[in-house]
Amino acid sequence: MRQNDIMSTAEDVTDQFLRVTKQYLPHLARLCLISTFLEDGIRMWFQWNEQRDYIEATWSCGYFLATCFVLLNLMGQLGGCVLILSRNFVQYACFGLFGILALQTIAYSILWDVKFLMRNLALGGGLLLLLAESRSEGKSMFAGVPSMGESSPKQYMQLGGRVLLVLMFMTLLHFDASFFFILQNIVGTALIILVAVGFKTKLAALTLVVWLFAINVYFNAFWTVPAYKPMHDFLKYDFFQTMSVIGGLLLVVALGPGGVSMDEKKKEW
Repeated sequence: MRQNDIMSTAEDVTDQFLRVTKQYLPHLARLCLISTFLEDGIRMWFQWNEQRDYIEATWSCGYFLATCFVLLNLMGQLGGCVLILSRNFVQYACFGLFGILALQTIAYSILWDVKFLMRNLALGGGLLLLLAESRSEGKSMFAGVPSMGESSPKQYMQLGGRVLLVLMFMTLLHFDASFFFILQNIVGTALIILVAVGFKTKLAALTLVVWLFAINVYFNAFWTVPAYKPMHDFLKYDFFQTMSVIGGLLLVVALGPGGVSMDEKKKEW
């Protein structure tokens, strides 16, 4: 009984948080979600020669194609971020960023690195949720016009987005015998399962946001490392990737789990 009281209190606090932040949360979620693309696009600008030389040396594709690759990444990412933040052609921007993710996965050999591949897939999950939100906004113009099953694609996008988002947390699990890591793994696994199946979704997603943000600030504090050291860029990349996943989770908090979830099914019981 006491456990139910704690859960009810936690859900009340979550509802109160959503009431206070409902006007700002979707904007914050978008900003967090596109942060890794924004940072990577800016990095392409400042590390133009290094990026081009890396692609040219890795793929032996020549100076022209390597330059085209860097230019495409720079323009595609920065352009997509501007469109998403301004809410113009959001669906096209999402598809463009999907393409950038796929291109980078191949170009940087991420396909063979399980950890980075799972993180890229998690970023794709965030974009799916953003695509679902933009689809909802696009249909709002026709509110009141009856249609059969028009929200079904949106619901499955939300399901796919939730499932892909939790892959980020699979890369944070530590197989260590210490009590702290065992507890972290148990709690983290329980939360990601709740988000994936859509049960107590908003509470679980908000808890993951707080947990992931704390881990991100502690482990990826790139600002404490001098800019000339390689570790600075690595931690910076990791930090903004994690912020993008936080953005995806904030979208789950703001929009809910969608129709394909246990929370939605409970309403029918």
